[in-house]
Amino acid sequence: QVQLVASGGGLVQAGGSLSLLCRASGRTFSSYGMGWFRQAPGKEREFVAAISWSGRNTDYGESVKGRFTISRDNAKNTVSLQMNSLKPEDTAVYSCAAAATGWAYTQAASYDYWGQGAQVTVSS
Repeated sequence: QVQLVASGGGLVQAGGSLSLLCRASGRTFSSYGMGWFRQAPGKEREFVAAISWSGRNTDYGESVKGRFTISRDNAKNTVSLQMNSLKPEDTAVYSCAAAATGWAYTQAASYDYWGQGAQVTVSS
């Protein structure tokens, strides 16, 4: 079983940057695919980014391509989301998730474990 804890959210002005960190417990972290999803008030959960167990494969939602970067450090059991050129529409609660089958899935249903969310607020 994997427990996930996200941190690093906050308030930033449009055009600014934030970095989110997801720490995982468990000795098998390096075998899990990891993803970030977000949900804004009144909206459906949206895929943001994903990375495979090895880190060699990544995928991004269309709205964040070219602005966000996902990475992982298997030695530290962490996955990061670097968010640049933030826009007010990026405002949401961001959650990290782990997929036991190891791939960089874009569908939330493919993930087995979820962490609590981190609030990201981008002011205009």
